[in-house]
This record gives sequence, C-alpha cells and structure tokens, in this order.
Amino acid sequence: MPAAAQAAAVRGGEVSAVELIDSHLDRIAEVNPRVNAVTRLLAERAREAAARTDRLRAAGRTPGPLAGVPFTVKESTPVEGVPTTFGVKRFRDLVAPADALPVARLRAAGAIPIGRGNIPTLILAGMHTRSELFGDTLNPWDGGRTPGGSSGGDAVAVATGMAALGLGSDSGGSVRVPAQFCGVAGLKPSTGRFPADHRVFGPDDPGPATQTLVTDGPLARTVGDLRLAYEVLAGADPRDPRSVPVPLHGEPLPGPPRVAVVADPGGHGVHPTVRAAVRAAAEALHDAGYEVCEVPDVPRLDEALDAYDRITLTEFAPTWPAVRELLGEGGDRYIGMAMEKTPPASADELMRLMGLRLNIRRSWAEFLHTYPLLLGPSFTEPPVEPGLESRDRAGRDRVASAMRLCTATSFVGVPAVAVPTGLADGLPTGVQIIGRAFREDLCLDAAQAVEDRLGVLTPIDPGDRP
Repeated sequence: MPAAAQAAAVRGGEVSAVELIDSHLDRIAEVNPRVNAVTRLLAERAREAAARTDRLRAAGRTPGPLAGVPFTVKESTPVEGVPTTFGVKRFRDLVAPADALPVARLRAAGAIPIGRGNIPTLILAGMHTRSELFGDTLNPWDGGRTPGGSSGGDAVAVATGMAALGLGSDSGGSVRVPAQFCGVAGLKPSTGRFPADHRVFGPDDPGPATQTLVTDGPLARTVGDLRLAYEVLAGADPRDPRSVPVPLHGEPLPGPPRVAVVADPGGHGVHPTVRAAVRAAAEALHDAGYEVCEVPDVPRLDEALDAYDRITLTEFAPTWPAVRELLGEGGDRYIGMAMEKTPPASADELMRLMGLRLNIRRSWAEFLHTYPLLLGPSFTEPPVEPGLESRDRAGRDRVASAMRLCTATSFVGVPAVAVPTGLADGLPTGVQIIGRAFREDLCLDAAQAVEDRLGVLTPIDPGDRP
C-alpha cells in the first residue's frame, strides 16, 4: 500500500498502527538479509510510537496525515537516542540528543522511524552505498549493480517494501540517483524549502558549500506519497535561518506549462536506454497537455560543474587529512582523486567563485522563466557496477559525468523530482523533472503525469542473483 493509503487505513481504523509497524518489521526480517539496506532496526521504539498512535485514535483524536507510516532515516541524519554513525566505526556510539528537524516534522505528522538506511562511509567514500561499519547494500533489481548513493539504503528499503518512505539527503544527486537505480521516486527540494541543522559534530556550522548544497529529501514508491512528505517537511523554522516561508503551491501558470527537454546535458554522451526514458517521459507529458520543447542544452553546465568542484573541495581541504583517516583504506579514493585533480582555491579565487555561482543561478533563473520545467536524466547511464567511481580516475570521471545534471541543479539550488519511467534490460529507468526555485508543486504535478501514464515499479522482491 502507498504511504497515503496506509495512513488512511490507520485513521479509519481498518488497521492499527501496531499492526502496520509489525507487518513492516516482518518484511524487513524477510528481505533485509538479502539487500543489507537497513543498518539498525528501531523495532521497540517503533512499536511504542505505534501504540501511542492507536491510543490517540481510540481517544477520539485524529492522527496526522502520515499516521503510523514507517520510514527509514539515513545514517547521517540524527534520530533522538540513536547513534548517528555516518557508517564509521569511530562514530558507532555518537548518540543524537534530539531528532533532526525533518525527522521531527515527519514524527509530528504521525510517521514512525523504523530503521536506519545505509550510506557510503562518511557520505564521502563514493556513489556506491558501502560503509565501513555496515558493508555493501545491494541493488534489489540486480546485486551486480549499485543501488546508488549516498541515500542508497533508504532507496532500497522503500523499493522493497521495508518502509513506506525514506528520508535521505542530496547535494548533487544523492536522492535522485538511487531513486533512478532502484525504481522509486525522490525529491530534492529548493535550497531553503526544508529546514535543517547539519551541526552533528558540535556547535559550529559548516562552510558555504555544505550550507548551500545539502538538502534533505524524501523517497517514496509513488509521486503522491512524495507530495505528502513534501507538504509535511516544508516550511520555515527559526532553528534554520536559511529556511523561508514560501507557500507550498505557487500561482497557476498561464496556459500549458512549457517543458524543456535535454537528454544529453552538455553533449557529453548518454546511454540509449536513458535517452529512451527521457523520450518516454516527454511523450507522457505531451499526452498530459504540456508544451514539450526540445532545446539545445541547459545553461552553463560545464562552468557550474567546475565551480561546484572548486568550492566544495576548497571547503574539504583544511580537514581532509583527518577525514581521510576516518574514511579508512580505499574509502579515501573517491575524494582523494578529486583533490588531486582540483586543488583548493585561494581566497581571491573563492570570492570570484561565489560571485560566479550567483551569475550562473541568474542564467538558470532566466532559462526557467522561459521554460518553467526541465526534463532530463538523473544519471546518463543505467545502474553501474558497485565501486566504479573509486576504482580509478576513468571510473570516477565517468560517474561524475553521468550525474552532471544532478550536480548542476544542486549548485543552482532549484527543485527536482526523480520519477521512474519503466524497465530496460530488467533494470529501472527514470528521469528527473526540474523546476523554478520553490515550484516543487510544478515538478510534482509533472512527475504525477508521467507516473499516471508509465506506471509504478515497486515494491519488488529482490532477486537472488549475487
């Protein structure tokens, strides 16, 4: 059942919240040993929360819009009373004193954390979900392909029915790539749409790259569930001065929405199955009444990618020796190769790069003024083998290139929804629909139109292939 239907069943008394949680715990016991997506089970806590929900309903009070719905939380996002390990042995006892803001908002809506989702070590070890503490997470469609990352554990948990929702995060594709690889839907919101506090290790806030690029984002099996999570998570909070009180839904557009279509951003190459997925989504949108327009390219892609790398790696540089040690043997290769290729910027260069970021954001704002929506790939290849990005320089460059549209849209801070489009050679295909800043509603509407015509792929039973 979709999350919305699960919550409705609990509110209507068709099923108790405890029964709902127990059914998901049974599913985790059955499936997780085959995919290793859920790192820590919160069974007793989840049952206690479900019992409170049932008591609330019995007392005549209406549970929230996500009443009883189980969700997983990425290992890097704090859950009160539970370690925030980042997949690192040294942090296995780093118990969070309070919920992260998005966890608290989902709880307030009635949702229940049921487990933790695996990540790459420290989020930095690569795109593949493999952590020092918990090992590899397998793609449920094919164990020889990566589920993506860094929110790969949550994507697999949702895809296999172990949880109705997953709470991930995205700073360059970490929700959208696993969504494409696992056949689920995912949302990267506009910068400032969801409040957050990323001070996990102490009182100091992170630098400008982390402040402006990292956004929490939900994963779900249907676009409708994604919309429900979006409405719960959105809104300003005084604990995050970056968050802004923008309405959930903007003004209607005059006439049919225009959708720019770019299957091969930057002209760096795209796999035929990914091009076909973009074409299928474009045809679905055309059928739904959208004005679909093939355009030459997105604005200033290569400039955005270069500036993204320079700004983020300059922020990493002072702490890299300590971080490298935490990543362990082999875990440092992904960032290490990037550091060798892109040295930190000087103070003068960093000032210029921050100005360039605004300039590129302006170009994108002008583009999206003409075309309120952009359709393109989240990853320009089918799911690749685990660890390709850490194997050598060629593998790293190949993966970085394939996720280039995710990187660029994170850099400019606009929203995007990843939505499945079907199967090719037994593997999920999908696209992302990008919109104007704070017009997640337009992205979700368009993704719903695609889903209505191309269908939902999950939940699935993972295969027995190694």
